Amino acid sequence: MKDTFVKDIAQYEGQEVRLKGWVRNIRSSGKLLFIIFRDGTGDVQAVAFRPELGEELFEEARRLTLESSLIITGIPKKHPKQEGKYELSVTGVEIIQIADEYPIGKKEHGPDFLLSNRHLWLRSSKQWAIMRV
Repeated sequence: MKDTFVKDIAQYEGQEVRLKGWVRNIRSSGKLLFIIFRDGTGDVQAVAFRPELGEELFEEARRLTLESSLIITGIPKKHPKQEGKYELSVTGVEIIQIADEYPIGKKEHGPDFLLSNRHLWLRSSKQWAIMRV
């Protein structure tokens, strides 16, 4: 199994890879769990299917919160709806740390609050894009 980065998963299509990073967003729909995973080089949607992952591992993955750190293994494949994008079909999850509740939500926050939580605010999509320019 190859350790890699999100930006490089296209070259490993169909091969099992291991990614290390954080949960940007997570949602579930019955037997499916969608994890938006980031590692500093980009984001990828990781799809966990309960029957393939196993009941115990699936329930453990459901406990993940925003900014939790994990090692995720899976097989990259082309995204069925977005041309040029890939998603990861999850085969394994190793939780490193479950993060506390993320204090920065979608509501508006004042500058004092954002500056006192700057280390978290810098992880937002907008702030990340500004730093990359």
